[in-house]
Amino acid sequence: MYRIATYIIALIILADIPALAETSTGTPTDIIPVPQHIETADGVYSWPEPTATFHIDGGNGTLAEYLKADSLSEATDENRADILISITEDDGSEAYTLTITPGKIIITSPGEAGAFYAIQSLRQMTRCGSVRQLQCCTIADAPRFTYRGLHFDVSRHFRSKEFLMKQIDAMALLKLNSMHLHLTDAAGWRLQIDRYPRLTELAAWRPYKRWEDWWNGDRSYCTQDAPGAYGGYYTKADIRQIVEYAHTRNITVIPEIEMPGHSEEVLAAYPSLSCSGKPYVDADFCIGNDSIFTFLENVLTEVIDLFPSQYIHIGGDEATKKGWAQCPKCKLRMEQEGLADVDELQSYMIHRIEQFVQSKGRTVVGFDEIMQGGLAPGAVVMSWRGSEPGIEAMEQGNQAILNPNAYYYLDYTQDAPFKEPVSIGGYLPLEKVYSFEPLPDSITGTTAQNLLGVQANVWAEYITDDSHAEYMYYPRAFALAETGWSQPDKKDYADFRRRALALIEQLRLMGYNTFDLAQEYGDRKESNQPLRHLARGAKVIYNIPYSRQYPAAGDSALTDGVCGGWTYGDNRWQGTMRDLDVTIDLGSAKPVRYVGATFLQSVGAWVYMPRRVDIYLSDDGEHFTLAGQAWCDVPDTSAEIRYKVYSTLCDTTARYVRLHAIKHPRHGAWLFTDEIVIN
Repeated sequence: MYRIATYIIALIILADIPALAETSTGTPTDIIPVPQHIETADGVYSWPEPTATFHIDGGNGTLAEYLKADSLSEATDENRADILISITEDDGSEAYTLTITPGKIIITSPGEAGAFYAIQSLRQMTRCGSVRQLQCCTIADAPRFTYRGLHFDVSRHFRSKEFLMKQIDAMALLKLNSMHLHLTDAAGWRLQIDRYPRLTELAAWRPYKRWEDWWNGDRSYCTQDAPGAYGGYYTKADIRQIVEYAHTRNITVIPEIEMPGHSEEVLAAYPSLSCSGKPYVDADFCIGNDSIFTFLENVLTEVIDLFPSQYIHIGGDEATKKGWAQCPKCKLRMEQEGLADVDELQSYMIHRIEQFVQSKGRTVVGFDEIMQGGLAPGAVVMSWRGSEPGIEAMEQGNQAILNPNAYYYLDYTQDAPFKEPVSIGGYLPLEKVYSFEPLPDSITGTTAQNLLGVQANVWAEYITDDSHAEYMYYPRAFALAETGWSQPDKKDYADFRRRALALIEQLRLMGYNTFDLAQEYGDRKESNQPLRHLARGAKVIYNIPYSRQYPAAGDSALTDGVCGGWTYGDNRWQGTMRDLDVTIDLGSAKPVRYVGATFLQSVGAWVYMPRRVDIYLSDDGEHFTLAGQAWCDVPDTSAEIRYKVYSTLCDTTARYVRLHAIKHPRHGAWLFTDEIVIN
C-alpha cells in the first residue's frame, strides 16, 4: 500500500470535510507559480456537495485514475460533469487553459500534463478545502522552462519511499516535474543492485545515525544486523512504486550514481575498484582499472532498467584525484590515451560512460566538474558552482540545468542561524532564492535555448530527520517553482511573499513541516546600516594578501563601515586561507580606546575562528607595542554557525593599528572577518 494519506490531496479534502465553513473566495491571484495570463470575471463557482464529478475527453487515462483515486467521481455524460477536461492531442504539453464559470469548470490542454497542472491550480485555489467558492476566471498558462527539479540526498540520510511520495505530492502542487535522487555517496549506497549484493549488504549501513558522528569517527560501514546499524536502501519494487507514483503526477525520477569521486562506500564493499586495492583508503574509482567500467556499466544497466528517465545523473563532482597521479594503472591509462593530466583522465572516464549511457538511448547529466579536461558532447551540465560553467557549456552547444549553490542550495540556513536548526552553513532566505534570474539579457538565441531549466538541492549532512528535511524545502521550493515556471516579468517578491504565506498554511494543513515565514527574523542587524568608527575609511595595509576568491570590497573592505550578514557568501566578509595580518593607518596619531573585529565559524564549510588575535599599536608604523590579545573559546567541533568579537581595550594614542589573526591549523581552513572597529 503505497498511496499517501488522502489528506495530501486538496481536492479529496473537499469531499472528506463537508462541514468546513466557507472562509473566503479562492482566487487565481493566489496561485504559485504565478500563471502567465489571468482574466477574472463576475460570479463564483460553488463546489458541489459531497464531491465534484469530472469527464475527460482524450488522454491516456492517467489523469482519470489520479482523480478517481482521490474520490472524485467520473461522469460518463459530459453534460453532467462539474469539471470538463479536454485533452486535444496528448502530446506531453504542459500548457493549459482553465475556465471557471458559475456552472462549470472547463480545462483544455494539448496534453495530460497540462490538464494535470490545471487541476493543481484548482487545488491551490481551494486552499486545502477551506474554500468552497471560486472566483470565475480564465487562466491561460504554460511553463517557462521544461526542467523544474528538486534534489533529494538519500545517501547521507535514508528517506523512506513514503517520505519521497509525500514530497512528490508537494512538487506536483508546485508544478515541479523532476525529482533528482542522490542515491549513492560516501555515507551510503541506497539502491538494490542484483549483480553486486555487497552494495546493500555492507555499503548501505553504518554504525552511526548522525552523519557528522560517522564523518568525524572512523567512517566505517557495517551489516544490517550489526548493533546500532543505521541506513537502508530501496528495493527494486520500492523504486517501481516511487517511479509509478511520480509518473501519475507528471514527475520524472532521475537517478544519480556518483562517479568517479564520493565513492568510499563502493570501495569499502569492492576494494579492487580502487587504486590501492584496499578498503577505507581511496575515495575515487581507479580509472586505469578496466574492471571499474565493467562494474559501472553493469550497475547502470540495472539502473536504466528501473528508471525510465531520459536523464541518468553520474555526479562527477569533487573527485579528489589524489591517487591517480601515483597509481601505476592510472599512469598507464594516461600514457596509452595521450592524457595530459588527471583532469583529462577524469574526462576520459566521463566520455566513456557517456557513450555507454547514450548507447542505451539515455542522456548523461553531471555536475559542472565534468567539464574539466573536456566536456563530453552529449552530456548535460548541472551547474552548481555558479551559473558560469552552465553558460559556458550552453555556449559550447551542450544543454544545462542551473542550480547555483548561492541561490539554490536549500541546506543553507533560511533565517538567522541563532534561531534555526544546525545547517552546513550559508544564509539563503526566501527572497534571495526568488531573486535568481537564470537567463540574463546577454544570453540569447541558441545559447539560451540550451538551458533546460533550474533545480534546487538539499544536501543532508546535518539533516537527520524527515521533518527537518521538509522544513528546509518549504517555502523555498515555492520560489524555485515560480522561477522555473513563470515569466520573469510576472515575478514580484512582495506579492509572492503574500501568496507564499497562504500556501504555507495549506501545506501545514496537508501535514507538512514548513519554515514559519511570518516570523522571519531576517539578516544580521549589524549589516543593515553603515557602522561609524574611528577607522572608517582609513587605509589598510595587507601584510598578508587576502584571498581573491572572497575579496569583499577589496583593500577597503575592513574599514568601509559595512558589516557582513549571516554568511561569508554575501560578499561582505573578507576571506583568507592564511593568517589575517593587516595594519591600519589612521592618518595621524589619535586616541585609541578600543580595537576589535568580528569573525565567524561555519565548520561544515571549513570556516573556523582564529586561534588567537594579537593587536599592536604604533606611532611610526615600524615599532609596534602589543596592546592586547584575544583567544578563541569557541569549540571547533561545534556545527552551529558562530560569531565572535575578538577585541582589546586600550588607553593610549597611536596612528597605526596592526591586527594579526592566527588561523586554525587545519589544512584548508578559511578565516573570515568583516570590519575592524577602532574607537
